[in-house]
Amino acid sequence: MTHTHRIRTAARPLALAAGGALFAATALAGSAHAAAPVWTETGSSLQSTLTAGEGVTTVHSGSSDTVLYRGAGSIPLSVLVQDWTHIGDPDSADGYIFDAYQSGASSPTSKMFRVTTPSGAAYEYTHTLVSGELYNNSFDAVSPDTQWMVAGEWGTMSHLQIYPTPLLNPATGRTGGDLPLSGLIQLDHPVNDVQGCDFITATQLVCVSDDSSRTLFPDAEPLLEIDLPGPLTGGDITGHVTDIGAVPESSICSGTYEDEGVDYDPSTGVLRVEMIQPSVCGAVTTVYTYQHS
Repeated sequence: MTHTHRIRTAARPLALAAGGALFAATALAGSAHAAAPVWTETGSSLQSTLTAGEGVTTVHSGSSDTVLYRGAGSIPLSVLVQDWTHIGDPDSADGYIFDAYQSGASSPTSKMFRVTTPSGAAYEYTHTLVSGELYNNSFDAVSPDTQWMVAGEWGTMSHLQIYPTPLLNPATGRTGGDLPLSGLIQLDHPVNDVQGCDFITATQLVCVSDDSSRTLFPDAEPLLEIDLPGPLTGGDITGHVTDIGAVPESSICSGTYEDEGVDYDPSTGVLRVEMIQPSVCGAVTTVYTYQHS
């Protein structure tokens, strides 16, 4: 693999340099994305892991913009009593909020996506697992045209899942219901423990991998770029995977960090990446912000 730094911290680009740059970017051999952006860290904030440790998204509704966080404490009681005990990294489009849920059952057979409308109404869409599919539901990411939603499982995977976007795609029910799998993004390099993804453009996603093993990529806890040959249309499509750098690990505590959600706000160009701090500092999640150039 070749190494092309594309992260910096503060004065250093998000093509991170070793020794402090946020993402020590690494490009897969054979990669030829000449226009790929360099990301520069612009700051960080601390959030409660209980309410922010699972994910983040920017909600645009009317004239107001809100950075929305999700954590274990974000699950409504009406959802929790149905045994949807884990919430993933959310996304938002046109003021609608999309949450990914997985079951706490011993042998789950489905996963659920919950849509909250700008007016506050909420609808649940249940996907029945297909043969070989894992029950994990770590995140969702809505395509810029709002018609398709990408989600992911856990462990080592060679694909991401594509669904019609609940409620916004006319093929789905108006008040919830079944949500069939539409297609797959077939990845040209396996990924491990992807916790979140978001679209940068119609043909590019950034994903965060909670993998410190360095068995698949040079970086521990890598940020991954996935480039598509064209916008999603619902069917299978290929994705080219590039390791663009390691998410920073900064804490007064030592131990194991955990990558979580990622969000890109196209209106401001801000990229947010979450990292849960280790050990007793795990009550706090660090949210790093970046801008591309």
